Formats: sequence, structure tokens, C-alpha cells
Amino acid sequence: MTSSLAFHPDTGPRSPVVVIGAGPAGLMVAERLSSAGLTVEVHESMPSPARKLLMAGRGGLNLTHNEPLDRFPARYGEAAPGVMDWLSRFGPQDLRDWADGLGAETFVGSSGRVFPKAMKASPLLRAWLQRLQDQGVTLHSGSRWIGFENGAPVFEQAGESRRIPARAVVVATGGASWPRLGSDGQGRGVLADLGVPCTGFRPANVGVRLDWSEEFIAAHAGQPLKAVALTLERRRVRGEAMVTRYGLEGGAIYDLGPELRQALAKAQDGGEPARLYIDLRPSETAEALAARLAKAPASLSRANRLRRAARLRPVEAALLRQASPLPAGANDRALAERLKGVPLAITGLQGLERAISSAGGIDLAALTPGLMVVDQPGLFVAGELLDWEAPTGGYLLQAVMASGVVAADAALDWIAGAGPVREAE
Repeated sequence: MTSSLAFHPDTGPRSPVVVIGAGPAGLMVAERLSSAGLTVEVHESMPSPARKLLMAGRGGLNLTHNEPLDRFPARYGEAAPGVMDWLSRFGPQDLRDWADGLGAETFVGSSGRVFPKAMKASPLLRAWLQRLQDQGVTLHSGSRWIGFENGAPVFEQAGESRRIPARAVVVATGGASWPRLGSDGQGRGVLADLGVPCTGFRPANVGVRLDWSEEFIAAHAGQPLKAVALTLERRRVRGEAMVTRYGLEGGAIYDLGPELRQALAKAQDGGEPARLYIDLRPSETAEALAARLAKAPASLSRANRLRRAARLRPVEAALLRQASPLPAGANDRALAERLKGVPLAITGLQGLERAISSAGGIDLAALTPGLMVVDQPGLFVAGELLDWEAPTGGYLLQAVMASGVVAADAALDWIAGAGPVREAE
């Protein structure tokens, strides 16, 4: 199905720009291109658009974050230089202004996260789809991209295939998390067949597996660990985590995603076992905790001394028992050190089907700054299909939508003959 040269632009002014994928990145591309007067067709494999956005917004649609922009690079790891270029074109305030323009006025929560006042994604999506309809965008649902034929993208819909000559093509089919909602990695496979460099998808923003006892699971699954600090090798993060039947999940765990994958890979290659250390009292020093333990009545059992002196919640006291036991004669300093770093053996991560997002995808080095495939003029890539990742907190959706802006603007420049891409500013 796929030709050696994937895409041959159709120069006819009535030919559409074809956007593949109706998630946030694809819809943003369609909005930018249609607002410039281009004919745009969006093809979505699922029966309806933006299913993953709707799922993410059930508990509150976290659009972006209000922290200073100079703190954002730390959220994007090795991909930060490229992602920050996207955010220089469409940053947090731009995203808030865009949402306000749809009637989805935003507010900043206590954690700095930005939400629409309606909280849910559905009102924003309805307004967005209406805007796209008003701008003449055609949405084809249930239309699955299967490759290229004679330089044009081909789609299967209702058992029939359709070849669509296009002026440009933007692929925004998403990553591979929550595949039942449409992000099944198929777009990466088609591009990989063309020789576009990419890596396999890996789970990101996903829970870690730990070897809990059945007693601990029965008593404490579903309870939070509040205001803790987690350390993995040299990385330490503070936040909250939720006890689950399989281990832990939550923002603090998600922040450690890349380190968790690296630690597990090292262990599989014969290195040290992967261990996560939980500081139950990150605001106190070991010295201060040891001093409080020393004041507890000596007649108390070790468990009761720890519980009283450190004011442990039941879930925290039970967590201590999930680690290897300290020697019977351990002194107060050793007990305090254990409170500051409960060691837990990591057995794995949840899979892509349970991940909020994915790492891996199309190599950014194979693209221009405008996200066009270097050796395939007129073929662009945007969104989570690209190889980058970020923790939850608004950083994911912000970068996804910013990449759509960048790809759309570069496609406009390319179509207009102004050059292959708009150079990074």
C-alpha cells in the first residue's frame, strides 16, 4: 500500500489538507489551517472525535499549568529543547486565551493547574467542533488511515477504501496509551514502514508494581499517602501517591516515570534490583525524628513508639511492615532513617492499556523545526505520536496542542511557498 515516496502534494487549490487523527493535536491543526482559508478534511478511526480528551476530562480537564515558563523545561526531559520551541509559539496564556474564546473560561487551581470553569471536557469540545464546522472543516469518523497509494493517503471506511489527493498531510494519530479510545499506535507503524525513524511506545504516567502482602492490600488499597517524598536513584520528588492492589499510582509516581523505566531496564540487564524509597516525613530531619523517638516511653513496642512519635497514619504504619524488617536492636536513629526512606522492591510498571500517556514514537531529529518529515516534503507529524513525554499537571495537553499549532503554521508556510518551515524564533 505504501509507496517508496510516501506523499506527493497535489497542487490544486481545491485539494484539501488532510489531517489524520481527531484528538487535540489534529483538531488544533484543522482549526489553524481552516481559519487561513484552506480546505481541511479530518479523518478519525473512531466513531467520534477526541475520545481520550473526554476521558481525561471526566475528573477535571487540566489544560495547562500556571507556573513560570522557565520551569517548564524540567517537565520534558531530553525533549525539552524541541518542546519549548513549541511552547514559545503557543504557551500557557495562549491556551487559556484560546479556551476563553470558545466560551470555556479558565481558572487556576490551588496547585497551579489550569482548568475550564465547567471542569469537564465535553462543553469545550462541543464548542470547538462547532467552530470547526463553521470554518468548513469536514470530519470523517470511522475512517482509518492505511497508508499511501500513488502519493496520496488512503483510508478505509465502512468496508471501502478511498484515496484522497492532498496538498499536505498532518499525522496526529496519538500515542499508544488507552488504545480502546483510539490511540493504538497504528500511525507510528505506517510511518515506520516509510523509513521514518521512530522508537516503540512505552507506558508513561502509569502506576508502579510493588509486592504488597494480601493483608496490606485488603486493609489499605485505595488509601492515599499524603505529603510524602519518593526517591529513585538520584531523583527525588514530593507529592502524593495512591495505594492500589498492584502497587502505587499518582502524580509523584508519574514524575518518576523515565527513572522507573531506566531502573527496571538496568535490573533486567543484571544490575542492582530496582528500589523505591518513600520518605514518610519529608519536612523533618532524621535527627528530629530520632529525638522524638527517644522521648517515647521505653515500655512501648517498637511499632507503638514509631506510631506515637511520628504520628503515623494506619496506612503509613502498615507500609513500614512491607519493607524488610530492621534488626531487633535497631536504635532510634536507625528507626528514624527508616521513616525517611522505606525501601520497596519494584517489580514492574502497568502496561500501555493502563497508562495515561506514552513515551516513544517518531524521532524529533527526523523532523524539521516545523515538524515536517525531512525527506517527505508536505508530510507533517504532531501530538503524542512524537517521541516526547511529560508528567501530568497540564504539561501533556499544553505541549500536544502547541505541537499542533507549530505543524499547522509550518504547513501554511510550506503550501504558500514561503519556505520549507518557519524557522524557530
